[in-house]
Amino acid sequence: MNILAIESSCDETAVAVVRDGRTILSSVIASSADMHAIYGGVVPEIASRQHVEAISPLADEALRQAGISKGEIDAVAVTYAPGLIGALLVGVSFAKSLAFGLGVPLIPVHHVRGHIAANYLAHADLEPPFLCLCVSGGTTALVHVKDYTQFEVMGGTRDDAAGECFDKIARVLGLGYPGGGPMDRLAQGGNDQAFAFPKAHMEGNPLDMSFSGLKTAVLNTVHNAQQKGEALHLPDLAASFAAAVSDALVPRTMEADRRLGYHKIAVAGGVAANSRIRADLERACQAAGARLWLPPLSLCGDNAAMIGCQAYYEYQAGHTAGWALNAKASLDIAKQWSE
Repeated sequence: MNILAIESSCDETAVAVVRDGRTILSSVIASSADMHAIYGGVVPEIASRQHVEAISPLADEALRQAGISKGEIDAVAVTYAPGLIGALLVGVSFAKSLAFGLGVPLIPVHHVRGHIAANYLAHADLEPPFLCLCVSGGTTALVHVKDYTQFEVMGGTRDDAAGECFDKIARVLGLGYPGGGPMDRLAQGGNDQAFAFPKAHMEGNPLDMSFSGLKTAVLNTVHNAQQKGEALHLPDLAASFAAAVSDALVPRTMEADRRLGYHKIAVAGGVAANSRIRADLERACQAAGARLWLPPLSLCGDNAAMIGCQAYYEYQAGHTAGWALNAKASLDIAKQWSE
């Protein structure tokens, strides 16, 4: 089954062709990150306009690289939630038009489900059930993957996502947007004990997290130093921040794994590319006797191949949409679109 998949939830326009859920025939991405970097973060209107310009030629390029014609497409998949509403609408509108014109099924895919599915593309042996730590610019959650289309959120952030904090701090430090990669590189060789940043403990659910206090503490440290004319050793600051984020994520991930008893852990999302978090999870899983699946860096960020992968399993479960499909800015991963 050849699925043409579209992803346009934020600042990357992506199109891919995926065969039978696990084989990538093509995957192309057009990013508008350079334009957003001028403003220190994503400007929704700019993102939407860039999607409009890029999506049609990108779809043609994905088909060309896959070596197949439009007539060989069996279904069209699209990210419909969550994300920037204007950006999502571009992808949804294009996908509906294409599916209608080709006379093939339209498959709606939740963006975070797609990030989880990126692991299926990289690891042929990974099958549900398992625990997935989802960490990105918009999501930080511990997800019980019961089956390919059945999910339960065990815990997550009550305020800021971890990835958002990396971006905001990187902007204040003048590292540009997006901030995850520059922050990771800056932290290399830094002393992760140089700054004692706060750790949040949430009442009600020990698997829940909070990053707003940590973000504020780091920003205050930078601003105070600037106001006093004092120099900060930025590698130490970045390393200490990364350690604080990892200290929030890793112990909760291992506790969730202990509760489930699968000893199978996957990681998904853009922050899954962070070297400190990957290393800490590897050590923790080795100590606990749990198996860890990490997506390659090429599949950590937003891409359409992950959407095509998840779409295959959504289709198998009968989750297709009609022409009334609409975009949603926010949606629980456990919920599925219905007319």
